[in-house]
Amino acid sequence: MNPVEIEGVSLRYGSMTVLHDLTLSLGEGEVLGLFGHNGAGKTTVMKLILGLLKASAGQVHVLGCRPAHAEVRRQLGYLPENVTFYPQLSGRETLRYFARLKGSALTQVDELLEQVGLADAADRRVKTYSKGMRQRLGLAQAVLGEPRLLLLDEPTVGLDPIATQELYLLIDRLRQRGTSIILCSHVLAGVEAHINRAAILANGRLQAIGSLASLREEADLSARIRVSGLQGPEQWLQRWNAAGHSARAIGGNGVEVMVVNGDKVDLLQQLFHEEQPQDIEILQPSLEDLYGYYMNRATSPGSAGAHP
Repeated sequence: MNPVEIEGVSLRYGSMTVLHDLTLSLGEGEVLGLFGHNGAGKTTVMKLILGLLKASAGQVHVLGCRPAHAEVRRQLGYLPENVTFYPQLSGRETLRYFARLKGSALTQVDELLEQVGLADAADRRVKTYSKGMRQRLGLAQAVLGEPRLLLLDEPTVGLDPIATQELYLLIDRLRQRGTSIILCSHVLAGVEAHINRAAILANGRLQAIGSLASLREEADLSARIRVSGLQGPEQWLQRWNAAGHSARAIGGNGVEVMVVNGDKVDLLQQLFHEEQPQDIEILQPSLEDLYGYYMNRATSPGSAGAHP
């Protein structure tokens, strides 16, 4: 059985339904990006997996058990969006405290503090830590004991670009060791290289789930081709706009053209037959482009229950 299996789950508070018939799974050693607007249901999904909420309908299985099972909690790590610690404890004392709670080896503590960049601040009280430092400490406690399942809710909040990249490198290492990870984030830039699949929620409904390649194929969005060093950029602008592609001039005697993926090869063959450009860059639709597409589809008239 997959580490996480959610089948036909709905969650209601009185007359309000916050999750509608959700079905998704998480495989061994897989990183699933869970994306959506505020109130889409991302944190609710996390709380269902943690056993903090109970589904009104459907089934949730975590590591082959019910979510609240003691054995599940021993193998699970969690970083909430807003992490808080006892302010009078030092970073090292905090991590040792959580290690005892988890039954993890205390020998991990110093190694993890080093990994998250807190070795020099290990003996300072947490009340002196910045938000980014507290976030790093929260990540360290989440990965204590090398959990089989790791839930990260907005893990890059408060992190600078270097710390964010270090976080993603840690995620890559954990995935290679077999840890299964669900990552919720509003910051989409930089995420796509570190996830296996993306799931997009809107208004409590799953709008799309799959690899980025499969989502690009389904959305059929235009790719961008940037060509520089053309002999006659004006003629290419006119020709491509007349053919229905959206083209604009860029610096260096260049043109950027939006082209549907099915026309990409024909356009490039045409270009190379008549020109010898200095450089070509092909930009596939990004995760942000895909997110925008599915969000717009979810909010368009008549699409209240769009499903993949």
